[in-house]
Amino acid sequence: MKLLVALIYVIISTLLTACTDTPKDYQREFFAMGTLISVQLYDVPEAMAERTLNEIEADFQAMHRDWHAWEDGPLVHLNQALAAGESFAMPDVLAPLIPPAIALAEQSDHLFNPALGQLFALWGFQGNARDTLPAKTAIDAILQQQPRMTDLVLNGNIIASTNPAVQIDLGGFAKGWAVDLVIEKLRAAGIQNAIVNTGGDLRAIGSHGKRAWRIGIRHPEQPGAIAAVDIKDDEAVFTSGNYERYFEVDGIRYHHILDPRTGRPAEHTASMTVIHPNGASADAAATALFVAGDDWPRIARQLAIADVLRIRSDGAIEATATMAARIDWLTSQDSALIIRGYNEAN
Repeated sequence: MKLLVALIYVIISTLLTACTDTPKDYQREFFAMGTLISVQLYDVPEAMAERTLNEIEADFQAMHRDWHAWEDGPLVHLNQALAAGESFAMPDVLAPLIPPAIALAEQSDHLFNPALGQLFALWGFQGNARDTLPAKTAIDAILQQQPRMTDLVLNGNIIASTNPAVQIDLGGFAKGWAVDLVIEKLRAAGIQNAIVNTGGDLRAIGSHGKRAWRIGIRHPEQPGAIAAVDIKDDEAVFTSGNYERYFEVDGIRYHHILDPRTGRPAEHTASMTVIHPNGASADAAATALFVAGDDWPRIARQLAIADVLRIRSDGAIEATATMAARIDWLTSQDSALIIRGYNEAN
């Protein structure tokens, strides 16, 4: 009888232990890089989760300081040197970002153009908010100088420019790069299941137990999500939208995604979502494809972006066939879906 009681006690204790050992979520939210950052870890020991989340928050705050285009820091010092026609020794926190930014600019036909810092500032998207339109003459003066990332000359960590009009703003690239660095850190620590979300742009690894990470895609004109998609083992989802940062003049919205060809906010697209294994590439591509407008399939091929969802300004929805196959619509949009891109007949 005592043996039976002991066995029952062991069984009950085992079951209770199993219940308490159920994998848990650990989440941290904080503000950095101009947006709300959310990091979620799954199936991680509590002490490791707390320590890792503390380190990641500190990392994001450091990246915010190091890559800021108008608050004192390495990038501001670099831009000051470029404007003066001087070379600059880039610190390790900045140097790795420049070569891939140059490559992505070239691959996008410079529709992704971080060299246009002067133009972003002119429009009031570098902390100097405005409620009037910039003068056309001021816009044209910048465009005539044609600042591009390919104007930069690299020699190790020494950088210079053949064009003093180049002023680098990594706003269309830095969040993706940051997410990639954090994911690398998580994996190096042995963490296999996590999601790093920077204001709706994210990268996820592993899964949430037996189910995939499920991501909502925001509706550009209405509250809530228009669609959802399950993320595979390691993918980034980035969206550029006309609702993110903007100001209004006479009832017209002027958003922050500027077309390098016109110097004005890009037209004809409300939001552009891409999925790609690399966060930095996804970040730059979402910007470039938004600017490309109807020409986005060509730029997507050049950037090797297979999963694309575009919501046009007129409400029509376009997607590559691979993206369309993954989307779960939360509204009745699928009947109006236009398949374009990698799977076009031509």
